[in-house]
Amino acid sequence: MMPSTFMKFLSWVCSYLLLLLPRYGESGSIVKYLPGFPGELPFVLESGYISVNESELFYLFVESQGKPTEDPLIIYLIGGPGCSGFNGFFFQTGPLVFNSTDYSGGLPSLVLNPYAWTKTASIIYIDAPVGTGFSYATTWENLTVSDSTFASQTYIFIRKWLIEHPKFVTNQFFIASDSYAGFVPPIVAQDILMGNAEGLQPRINLVGFLGGSPHTDGALEDNSVIPFAHEMALISDGLYQSAKNNCDGNYIWVDASNTACLEDIEATDMCLDQINTENVLGPKCATLSPRSNDNQLRISVKEKKNHSLTSKLQDYWCRNFHYLLAVVYANDKSVQVALNIREGTIDEWFRCNLSLSESTYTYDIISVVDYHQNLTRHGLQILLYSGDHDMVVTHISTEEWICSLNVTVEDYWRPWFVDGQVAGYTVKYTNYGYGLTYATLKGSGHSPTEFKPKECYEMFERWIHYYPL
Repeated sequence: MMPSTFMKFLSWVCSYLLLLLPRYGESGSIVKYLPGFPGELPFVLESGYISVNESELFYLFVESQGKPTEDPLIIYLIGGPGCSGFNGFFFQTGPLVFNSTDYSGGLPSLVLNPYAWTKTASIIYIDAPVGTGFSYATTWENLTVSDSTFASQTYIFIRKWLIEHPKFVTNQFFIASDSYAGFVPPIVAQDILMGNAEGLQPRINLVGFLGGSPHTDGALEDNSVIPFAHEMALISDGLYQSAKNNCDGNYIWVDASNTACLEDIEATDMCLDQINTENVLGPKCATLSPRSNDNQLRISVKEKKNHSLTSKLQDYWCRNFHYLLAVVYANDKSVQVALNIREGTIDEWFRCNLSLSESTYTYDIISVVDYHQNLTRHGLQILLYSGDHDMVVTHISTEEWICSLNVTVEDYWRPWFVDGQVAGYTVKYTNYGYGLTYATLKGSGHSPTEFKPKECYEMFERWIHYYPL
Protein backbone atom coordinates (compact mmCIF):
# COMPACT_ATOMS: atom_id res chain seq x y z
CA MET A 1 0.00 0.00 0.00
CA MET A 2 2.79 2.38 0.83
CA PRO A 3 4.40 2.31 -2.63
CA SER A 4 0.98 2.61 -4.29
CA THR A 5 0.02 5.56 -2.09
CA PHE A 6 3.34 7.25 -2.70
CA MET A 7 3.05 6.80 -6.48
CA LYS A 8 -0.43 8.33 -6.44
CA PHE A 9 0.88 11.26 -4.44
CA LEU A 10 3.83 11.67 -6.82
CA SER A 11 1.51 11.56 -9.81
CA TRP A 12 -0.67 14.28 -8.24
CA VAL A 13 2.38 16.47 -7.55
CA CYS A 14 3.61 16.08 -11.14
CA SER A 15 0.18 16.95 -12.53
CA TYR A 16 -0.02 20.01 -10.29
CA LEU A 17 3.44 21.19 -11.34
CA LEU A 18 2.50 20.82 -15.00
CA LEU A 19 -0.41 23.18 -14.42
CA LEU A 20 2.02 25.76 -13.09
CA LEU A 21 4.09 25.79 -16.27
CA PRO A 22 3.67 28.83 -18.58
CA ARG A 23 1.27 28.38 -21.45
CA TYR A 24 3.89 27.93 -24.16
CA GLY A 25 6.58 26.01 -22.28
CA GLU A 26 9.49 26.59 -19.98
CA SER A 27 11.02 29.42 -21.96
CA GLY A 28 8.32 32.05 -21.62
CA SER A 29 5.43 33.47 -19.62
CA ILE A 30 2.26 35.18 -20.73
CA VAL A 31 2.16 38.94 -20.11
CA LYS A 32 -1.41 40.17 -19.69
CA TYR A 33 -0.68 43.70 -18.52
CA LEU A 34 2.01 46.25 -19.37
CA PRO A 35 2.66 49.48 -17.46
CA GLY A 36 1.47 52.41 -19.54
CA PHE A 37 -1.33 50.52 -21.29
CA PRO A 38 -4.85 50.81 -19.87
CA GLY A 39 -6.34 47.45 -19.02
CA GLU A 40 -5.56 43.97 -20.26
CA LEU A 41 -3.60 43.63 -23.50
CA PRO A 42 -5.93 42.79 -26.42
CA PHE A 43 -3.43 40.33 -27.87
CA VAL A 44 -1.36 37.40 -26.59
CA LEU A 45 2.12 38.52 -25.50
CA GLU A 46 4.79 36.18 -24.22
CA SER A 47 8.20 37.12 -22.85
CA GLY A 48 11.02 34.75 -22.11
CA TYR A 49 14.52 33.48 -22.67
CA ILE A 50 15.99 30.72 -24.82
CA SER A 51 19.31 29.17 -23.80
CA VAL A 52 21.81 29.21 -26.66
CA ASN A 53 25.11 27.67 -25.69
CA GLU A 54 26.27 29.76 -22.72
CA SER A 55 23.90 32.63 -23.48
CA GLU A 56 20.32 33.52 -22.60
CA LEU A 57 18.54 35.26 -25.47
CA PHE A 58 15.50 37.33 -24.50
CA TYR A 59 12.46 37.60 -26.74
CA LEU A 60 8.97 39.03 -26.97
CA PHE A 61 6.45 36.91 -28.83
CA VAL A 62 3.16 38.26 -30.13
CA GLU A 63 0.59 35.75 -31.29
CA SER A 64 -1.23 36.73 -34.47
CA GLN A 65 -4.43 38.63 -33.83
CA GLY A 66 -5.91 36.90 -36.87
CA LYS A 67 -5.69 33.11 -37.10
CA PRO A 68 -2.59 32.11 -35.10
CA THR A 69 -2.82 28.43 -36.02
CA GLU A 70 -2.79 29.32 -39.72
CA ASP A 71 -1.01 32.68 -40.02
CA PRO A 72 2.74 32.89 -40.72
CA LEU A 73 5.32 32.79 -37.92
CA ILE A 74 8.10 35.36 -38.23
CA ILE A 75 11.31 35.94 -36.31
CA TYR A 76 12.20 39.64 -36.44
CA LEU A 77 15.87 40.66 -36.27
CA ILE A 78 17.17 44.16 -35.56
CA GLY A 79 20.53 45.50 -36.70
CA GLY A 80 23.12 47.72 -35.07
CA PRO A 81 24.65 45.32 -34.36
CA GLY A 82 23.47 45.36 -30.77
CA CYS A 83 20.04 47.01 -31.13
CA SER A 84 17.23 45.50 -29.09
CA GLY A 85 14.11 43.80 -30.41
CA PHE A 86 12.26 46.62 -28.64
CA ASN A 87 13.02 48.66 -31.78
CA GLY A 88 10.94 46.30 -33.87
CA PHE A 89 8.26 45.89 -31.23
CA PHE A 90 7.67 49.56 -30.38
CA PHE A 91 8.97 51.53 -33.39
CA GLN A 92 8.43 49.33 -36.42
CA THR A 93 5.94 46.46 -36.73
CA GLY A 94 4.74 45.54 -33.23
CA PRO A 95 1.25 45.92 -31.75
CA LEU A 96 2.09 48.86 -29.47
CA VAL A 97 3.72 52.26 -29.91
CA PHE A 98 4.65 54.98 -27.46
CA ASN A 99 2.20 57.87 -27.16
CA SER A 100 4.84 60.48 -27.89
CA THR A 101 2.32 63.16 -28.88
CA ASP A 102 0.95 63.56 -25.36
CA TYR A 103 4.16 62.75 -23.49
CA SER A 104 5.15 65.29 -20.85
CA GLY A 105 7.20 63.25 -18.40
CA GLY A 106 7.01 60.12 -16.30
CA LEU A 107 6.54 56.60 -17.61
CA PRO A 108 5.50 56.73 -21.29
CA SER A 109 1.99 55.56 -22.11
CA LEU A 110 1.28 53.00 -24.82
CA VAL A 111 -1.32 52.93 -27.59
CA LEU A 112 -2.22 50.33 -30.19
CA ASN A 113 -0.33 50.45 -33.49
CA PRO A 114 -2.83 50.63 -36.37
CA TYR A 115 -0.16 49.28 -38.73
CA ALA A 116 0.99 46.31 -36.67
CA TRP A 117 2.16 43.35 -38.72
CA THR A 118 0.96 41.16 -35.85
CA LYS A 119 -2.60 41.61 -37.11
CA THR A 120 -1.98 38.76 -39.54
CA ALA A 121 1.29 37.17 -38.39
CA SER A 122 2.80 35.83 -35.19
CA ILE A 123 6.14 37.56 -34.57
CA ILE A 124 9.12 36.80 -32.33
CA TYR A 125 11.13 39.93 -31.48
CA ILE A 126 14.55 38.76 -30.34
CA ASP A 127 17.42 40.51 -28.54
CA ALA A 128 20.33 39.12 -30.56
CA PRO A 129 23.22 38.61 -30.53
CA VAL A 130 24.02 38.11 -26.84
CA GLY A 131 24.76 41.44 -25.15
CA THR A 132 21.79 43.05 -26.87
CA GLY A 133 18.86 44.39 -24.86
CA PHE A 134 17.93 41.99 -22.06
CA SER A 135 19.98 39.07 -23.42
CA TYR A 136 23.02 38.09 -21.39
CA ALA A 137 25.93 35.67 -21.31
CA THR A 138 26.53 33.22 -18.48
CA THR A 139 30.29 33.15 -19.12
CA TRP A 140 32.75 35.92 -19.93
CA GLU A 141 33.89 34.11 -23.06
CA ASN A 142 30.46 34.39 -24.63
CA LEU A 143 30.45 38.18 -24.44
CA THR A 144 32.69 38.22 -27.52
CA VAL A 145 30.45 37.93 -30.57
CA SER A 146 30.66 38.33 -34.32
CA ASP A 147 28.62 38.28 -37.51
CA SER A 148 29.04 34.51 -37.53
CA THR A 149 27.83 34.07 -33.95
CA PHE A 150 24.90 36.43 -34.61
CA ALA A 151 23.76 34.11 -37.40
CA SER A 152 24.49 30.86 -35.53
CA GLN A 153 22.79 32.05 -32.33
CA THR A 154 19.71 33.00 -34.37
CA TYR A 155 19.57 29.57 -36.02
CA ILE A 156 19.91 27.70 -32.71
CA PHE A 157 17.34 30.01 -31.11
CA ILE A 158 14.79 29.24 -33.84
CA ARG A 159 15.14 25.48 -33.46
CA LYS A 160 14.95 25.57 -29.67
CA TRP A 161 12.03 28.02 -29.67
CA LEU A 162 10.02 25.76 -31.97
CA ILE A 163 10.78 22.74 -29.79
CA GLU A 164 9.27 24.64 -26.85
CA HIS A 165 6.36 25.91 -28.96
CA PRO A 166 5.29 22.84 -30.97
CA LYS A 167 1.89 24.29 -31.90
CA PHE A 168 3.69 26.62 -34.35
CA VAL A 169 5.95 24.03 -36.03
CA THR A 170 3.68 23.60 -39.05
CA ASN A 171 3.07 27.34 -39.61
CA GLN A 172 4.75 28.94 -42.58
CA PHE A 173 8.00 30.38 -41.25
CA PHE A 174 9.75 33.59 -42.34
CA ILE A 175 12.89 35.42 -41.21
CA ALA A 176 12.56 39.22 -41.12
CA SER A 177 15.39 41.70 -40.65
CA ASP A 178 16.09 45.38 -40.43
CA SER A 179 19.26 47.26 -41.37
CA TYR A 180 22.55 45.61 -40.36
CA ALA A 181 20.76 42.35 -39.53
CA GLY A 182 20.03 41.99 -43.25
CA PHE A 183 23.00 39.67 -43.68
CA VAL A 184 21.53 37.09 -41.26
CA PRO A 185 18.41 35.74 -43.09
CA PRO A 186 20.19 34.20 -46.11
CA ILE A 187 22.71 32.46 -43.82
CA VAL A 188 20.05 31.13 -41.47
CA ALA A 189 17.82 30.17 -44.40
CA GLN A 190 20.62 28.04 -45.83
CA ASP A 191 21.24 26.46 -42.42
CA ILE A 192 17.54 25.63 -42.09
CA LEU A 193 17.40 24.06 -45.55
CA MET A 194 20.47 21.98 -44.77
CA GLY A 195 19.04 20.93 -41.41
CA ASN A 196 15.75 19.92 -43.00
CA ALA A 197 17.61 17.91 -45.64
CA GLU A 198 19.52 16.10 -42.89
CA GLY A 199 16.28 15.21 -41.15
CA LEU A 200 16.75 17.42 -38.09
CA GLN A 201 13.65 17.77 -35.95
CA PRO A 202 11.54 19.71 -35.80
CA ARG A 203 11.42 20.28 -39.53
CA ILE A 204 11.13 24.03 -40.04
CA ASN A 205 8.50 25.05 -42.58
CA LEU A 206 10.67 27.79 -44.09
CA VAL A 207 8.90 29.72 -46.85
CA GLY A 208 11.16 32.75 -47.20
CA PHE A 209 12.54 35.91 -45.68
CA LEU A 210 12.25 39.67 -45.90
CA GLY A 211 14.42 42.64 -45.08
CA GLY A 212 14.27 46.41 -44.89
CA SER A 213 17.41 48.40 -45.77
CA PRO A 214 19.15 45.01 -45.86
CA HIS A 215 22.89 45.11 -45.19
CA THR A 216 24.28 42.58 -47.66
CA ASP A 217 27.68 43.63 -49.03
CA GLY A 218 29.64 46.30 -47.18
CA ALA A 219 31.86 47.21 -50.11
CA LEU A 220 28.94 47.68 -52.50
CA GLU A 221 27.08 49.75 -49.92
CA ASP A 222 30.03 52.02 -49.15
CA ASN A 223 30.92 52.40 -52.80
CA SER A 224 27.37 53.45 -53.71
CA VAL A 225 27.37 56.54 -51.46
CA ILE A 226 28.97 58.89 -54.00
CA PRO A 227 26.66 57.87 -56.89
CA PHE A 228 23.71 58.19 -54.51
CA ALA A 229 24.85 61.64 -53.34
CA HIS A 230 25.00 62.72 -56.98
CA GLU A 231 21.54 61.28 -57.62
CA MET A 232 20.21 63.30 -54.66
CA ALA A 233 21.93 66.51 -55.89
CA LEU A 234 24.13 66.59 -52.78
CA ILE A 235 27.28 66.91 -54.88
CA SER A 236 27.67 68.69 -58.18
CA ASP A 237 27.69 66.93 -61.51
CA GLY A 238 31.21 68.21 -62.12
CA LEU A 239 32.53 66.78 -58.83
CA TYR A 240 30.82 63.46 -59.46
CA GLN A 241 32.21 63.11 -62.97
CA SER A 242 35.68 64.04 -61.73
CA ALA A 243 35.52 61.48 -58.91
CA LYS A 244 34.13 58.84 -61.23
CA ASN A 245 36.96 59.34 -63.71
CA ASN A 246 39.80 59.81 -61.21
CA CYS A 247 38.70 56.94 -58.95
CA ASP A 248 37.56 54.66 -61.79
CA GLY A 249 34.33 54.01 -59.88
CA ASN A 250 36.16 52.74 -56.78
CA TYR A 251 35.74 55.11 -53.83
CA ILE A 252 36.66 52.92 -50.86
CA TRP A 253 39.99 51.21 -51.64
CA VAL A 254 42.00 54.04 -53.11
CA ASP A 255 45.72 53.87 -53.85
CA ALA A 256 47.55 56.44 -51.72
CA SER A 257 49.34 57.66 -54.86
CA ASN A 258 46.06 58.55 -56.57
CA THR A 259 45.93 62.08 -55.19
CA ALA A 260 43.31 63.29 -57.69
CA CYS A 261 40.86 60.63 -56.47
CA LEU A 262 41.62 61.33 -52.82
CA GLU A 263 41.02 65.05 -53.34
CA ASP A 264 37.65 64.36 -54.97
CA ILE A 265 36.63 62.08 -52.11
CA GLU A 266 37.66 64.74 -49.59
CA ALA A 267 35.57 67.32 -51.45
CA THR A 268 32.63 64.91 -51.44
CA ASP A 269 33.03 64.29 -47.72
CA MET A 270 32.86 68.04 -47.10
CA CYS A 271 29.55 68.20 -48.95
CA LEU A 272 28.07 65.28 -47.05
CA ASP A 273 29.47 65.96 -43.59
CA GLN A 274 26.32 67.65 -42.26
CA ILE A 275 23.84 65.39 -44.03
CA ASN A 276 21.74 62.89 -42.09
CA THR A 277 22.84 59.66 -43.76
CA GLU A 278 19.80 57.73 -42.53
CA ASN A 279 17.43 60.21 -44.14
CA VAL A 280 18.97 62.82 -46.39
CA LEU A 281 15.78 64.90 -46.19
CA GLY A 282 15.84 65.06 -42.40
CA PRO A 283 17.88 67.22 -40.03
CA LYS A 284 21.17 65.90 -38.72
CA CYS A 285 20.94 65.52 -34.97
CA ALA A 286 23.93 66.57 -32.89
CA THR A 287 23.27 63.48 -30.75
CA LEU A 288 20.89 60.56 -30.61
CA SER A 289 21.38 59.04 -34.04
CA PRO A 290 19.07 56.01 -34.11
CA ARG A 291 21.92 53.52 -34.04
CA SER A 292 25.25 55.21 -33.54
CA ASN A 293 25.07 57.45 -30.48
CA ASP A 294 23.18 55.60 -27.77
CA ASN A 295 25.92 56.42 -25.26
CA GLN A 296 24.98 60.09 -25.55
CA LEU A 297 21.31 59.14 -25.34
CA ARG A 298 22.07 57.18 -22.18
CA ILE A 299 23.73 60.23 -20.65
CA SER A 300 20.68 62.32 -21.50
CA VAL A 301 18.45 59.85 -19.70
CA LYS A 302 20.68 59.80 -16.63
CA GLU A 303 20.47 63.58 -16.47
CA LYS A 304 16.68 63.19 -16.50
CA LYS A 305 16.61 60.29 -14.06
CA ASN A 306 13.47 59.36 -12.16
CA HIS A 307 11.54 60.07 -15.35
CA SER A 308 11.89 63.83 -15.04
CA LEU A 309 11.93 64.32 -18.82
CA THR A 310 9.28 67.02 -18.69
CA SER A 311 9.38 68.78 -22.06
CA LYS A 312 6.88 67.43 -24.56
CA LEU A 313 8.64 65.39 -27.22
CA GLN A 314 7.10 67.39 -30.04
CA ASP A 315 9.16 70.31 -28.71
CA TYR A 316 12.31 68.42 -29.73
CA TRP A 317 13.04 69.18 -33.36
CA CYS A 318 14.80 65.88 -33.97
CA ARG A 319 12.62 62.78 -34.46
CA ASN A 320 15.31 60.61 -32.91
CA PHE A 321 14.62 62.05 -29.46
CA HIS A 322 11.58 59.78 -29.45
CA TYR A 323 13.96 56.89 -28.82
CA LEU A 324 14.36 58.31 -25.31
CA LEU A 325 10.97 56.86 -24.49
CA ALA A 326 12.21 53.32 -25.02
CA VAL A 327 15.17 53.90 -22.71
CA VAL A 328 12.98 55.35 -19.98
CA TYR A 329 10.41 52.59 -20.39
CA ALA A 330 12.72 49.56 -20.52
CA ASN A 331 14.75 50.71 -17.51
CA ASP A 332 11.63 51.12 -15.36
CA LYS A 333 11.43 48.48 -12.62
CA SER A 334 7.69 47.91 -13.03
CA VAL A 335 8.16 47.24 -16.74
CA GLN A 336 10.94 44.74 -16.08
CA VAL A 337 8.78 42.94 -13.52
CA ALA A 338 5.87 42.80 -15.99
CA LEU A 339 8.16 41.35 -18.66
CA ASN A 340 9.64 38.81 -16.24
CA ILE A 341 13.17 40.12 -16.69
CA ARG A 342 15.61 38.09 -14.62
CA GLU A 343 16.79 40.37 -11.86
CA GLY A 344 20.51 41.09 -11.75
CA THR A 345 21.27 39.85 -15.26
CA ILE A 346 21.91 43.33 -16.70
CA ASP A 347 22.85 46.59 -14.99
CA GLU A 348 21.19 48.91 -17.47
CA TRP A 349 19.17 48.45 -20.65
CA PHE A 350 20.42 50.07 -23.85
CA ARG A 351 18.30 50.40 -26.94
CA CYS A 352 21.49 49.96 -28.95
CA ASN A 353 24.55 48.65 -27.14
CA LEU A 354 27.57 50.62 -28.37
CA SER A 355 29.99 48.71 -26.17
CA LEU A 356 29.00 45.59 -28.09
CA SER A 357 29.25 46.99 -31.61
CA GLU A 358 32.44 48.99 -31.02
CA SER A 359 34.41 46.82 -28.58
CA THR A 360 33.55 43.13 -28.48
CA TYR A 361 31.97 42.57 -31.90
CA THR A 362 33.94 41.11 -34.84
CA TYR A 363 32.74 41.98 -38.34
CA ASP A 364 33.79 38.75 -40.02
CA ILE A 365 31.27 38.45 -42.86
CA ILE A 366 31.98 40.83 -45.73
CA SER A 367 29.23 39.81 -48.13
CA VAL A 368 26.30 37.38 -48.30
CA VAL A 369 25.58 37.80 -52.02
CA ASP A 370 26.83 34.24 -52.60
CA TYR A 371 24.24 32.97 -50.11
CA HIS A 372 21.54 34.81 -52.02
CA GLN A 373 22.83 33.34 -55.27
CA ASN A 374 22.69 29.81 -53.87
CA LEU A 375 19.16 30.33 -52.55
CA THR A 376 17.86 31.19 -56.03
CA ARG A 377 17.95 27.42 -56.64
CA HIS A 378 15.38 26.88 -53.89
CA GLY A 379 11.71 27.77 -53.96
CA LEU A 380 11.89 30.54 -51.38
CA GLN A 381 9.92 33.78 -51.45
CA ILE A 382 11.92 36.95 -50.71
CA LEU A 383 10.86 40.55 -50.07
CA LEU A 384 13.49 43.28 -49.91
CA TYR A 385 12.68 46.96 -49.54
CA SER A 386 14.62 50.22 -49.41
CA GLY A 387 13.96 53.81 -48.47
CA ASP A 388 14.86 55.88 -51.51
CA HIS A 389 16.42 58.57 -49.28
CA ASP A 390 18.58 56.20 -47.25
CA MET A 391 22.33 56.82 -47.65
CA VAL A 392 23.40 54.06 -45.22
CA VAL A 393 22.27 51.08 -47.31
CA THR A 394 21.36 52.81 -50.54
CA HIS A 395 18.78 51.49 -52.96
CA ILE A 396 21.56 51.66 -55.57
CA SER A 397 23.67 49.04 -53.78
CA THR A 398 20.71 46.73 -53.13
CA GLU A 399 19.54 46.92 -56.72
CA GLU A 400 23.08 46.26 -57.95
CA TRP A 401 23.58 42.98 -56.12
CA ILE A 402 20.03 41.84 -56.90
CA CYS A 403 20.76 42.31 -60.61
CA SER A 404 23.96 40.27 -60.20
CA LEU A 405 21.85 37.22 -59.27
CA ASN A 406 20.91 36.95 -62.94
CA VAL A 407 17.34 35.79 -62.35
CA THR A 408 14.41 36.42 -64.67
CA VAL A 409 12.30 39.56 -64.40
CA GLU A 410 8.65 38.55 -64.08
CA ASP A 411 7.08 41.92 -63.28
CA TYR A 412 9.06 44.87 -64.63
CA TRP A 413 9.83 48.05 -62.71
CA ARG A 414 6.64 49.94 -62.02
CA PRO A 415 5.03 52.15 -59.37
CA TRP A 416 3.02 50.58 -56.57
CA PHE A 417 0.21 52.42 -54.81
CA VAL A 418 -1.36 53.01 -51.41
CA ASP A 419 -4.63 54.97 -51.25
CA GLY A 420 -4.27 55.84 -54.92
CA GLN A 421 -0.85 57.46 -54.45
CA VAL A 422 2.57 56.22 -55.53
CA ALA A 423 4.12 54.57 -52.47
CA GLY A 424 7.29 53.57 -54.29
CA TYR A 425 8.47 51.34 -57.12
CA THR A 426 8.71 47.59 -57.40
CA VAL A 427 10.10 44.79 -59.55
CA LYS A 428 9.77 41.02 -59.20
CA TYR A 429 12.24 38.29 -60.19
CA THR A 430 11.67 34.54 -60.49
CA ASN A 431 13.70 31.39 -61.01
CA TYR A 432 11.86 28.05 -61.07
CA GLY A 433 9.74 28.60 -57.93
CA TYR A 434 12.06 31.15 -56.38
CA GLY A 435 10.56 34.62 -56.15
CA LEU A 436 12.20 37.91 -55.16
CA THR A 437 10.12 41.05 -54.84
CA TYR A 438 12.00 44.31 -54.45
CA ALA A 439 10.31 47.58 -53.50
CA THR A 440 11.29 51.14 -52.74
CA LEU A 441 9.46 53.36 -50.26
CA LYS A 442 9.11 56.86 -51.70
CA GLY A 443 10.39 59.51 -49.30
CA SER A 444 11.61 56.99 -46.74
CA GLY A 445 14.96 56.82 -45.02
CA HIS A 446 16.79 53.93 -43.36
CA SER A 447 14.52 51.35 -41.67
CA PRO A 448 11.46 52.16 -43.81
CA THR A 449 8.97 50.74 -41.30
CA GLU A 450 9.79 53.69 -39.02
CA PHE A 451 9.36 56.32 -41.73
CA LYS A 452 6.46 54.85 -43.70
CA PRO A 453 4.52 52.51 -41.37
CA LYS A 454 1.28 52.55 -43.35
CA GLU A 455 2.93 51.90 -46.69
CA CYS A 456 5.12 49.16 -45.22
CA TYR A 457 2.08 47.52 -43.65
CA GLU A 458 0.27 47.51 -46.99
CA MET A 459 3.37 46.14 -48.70
CA PHE A 460 3.73 43.37 -46.13
CA GLU A 461 0.03 42.46 -46.20
CA ARG A 462 0.04 42.04 -49.97
CA TRP A 463 3.30 40.14 -50.17
CA ILE A 464 2.67 37.74 -47.26
CA HIS A 465 -0.66 36.77 -48.84
CA TYR A 466 0.92 36.29 -52.28
CA TYR A 467 -0.67 39.34 -53.88
CA PRO A 468 1.34 41.65 -56.15
CA LEU A 469 2.30 45.00 -54.64
